[in-house]
Amino acid sequence: MNKVLSLAALLIALGLILFLYQQLNTTEKALQLAEKRFADCEQVNFQLQNQLTLIKRGAVPDSLKAQ
Repeated sequence: MNKVLSLAALLIALGLILFLYQQLNTTEKALQLAEKRFADCEQVNFQLQNQLTLIKRGAVPDSLKAQ
């Protein structure tokens, strides 16, 4: 009986470790995706700010004119 309880506890602990490892991997992937999206948004924001600055200053090339 004692061996069965020890084995059951070991299996439960191993299952929990595997579950938490899977959750950690999923969370890390979601974080990487969020960081990439944030960097993309920063890039677009930077480009739009530059375009707005050029429009306000005048002498805007046709390719940058707001439509």
